[in-house]
Amino acid sequence: MTMFARIRAMPALAAMLALAGPAAAQALRGHNTAAPVDVEADRIEVQDRADRAVFAGNVRVRQGDLALDAARLTIAYDRQGGDGLQIERLDAAGGVTLRSPSETARGQYAIYDLNRRQITMVGGVTLNQGANVIRGGRLVIDLNSGRASMDGAAAPGTTTGRGGRVTGRFTVPQRQDGTGERR
Repeated sequence: MTMFARIRAMPALAAMLALAGPAAAQALRGHNTAAPVDVEADRIEVQDRADRAVFAGNVRVRQGDLALDAARLTIAYDRQGGDGLQIERLDAAGGVTLRSPSETARGQYAIYDLNRRQITMVGGVTLNQGANVIRGGRLVIDLNSGRASMDGAAAPGTTTGRGGRVTGRFTVPQRQDGTGERR
């Protein structure tokens, strides 16, 4: 997925991000949201009448190549008649880390809407791809298109630590001049 493809702030930064994106472009675009979701935690509380389960303590979620770690996770599900359940949404809180083979994103909260195939992270979000890093208040990842956007402003009650702006640092390839010297 092009996690660095669309940034709503700092147009020069967006141009640099477009160049940085191709390696990330394949990370989550093909992510199989129909793959089984494996969850492990220290505790679970099933709230059957509310159609949800709450996992707490060292929560680890895996779905294909996607990994999510958090302090707490609430899974909302729908009963598909009989014994079947269908997961609709994962709400993670407390030091959330989302990893794919090529990127790592960190924030305070994350919502993975399986029906919409969208992941939203808020609260001092940091996105790393190799040595490249972007920071902001909210990251939205569309798993259908592979498109991502980061805003400087966070959701009410959360902080970005960056004054409401998106910031980034990107590596520049080393080049050699005609004498073999790196410049």
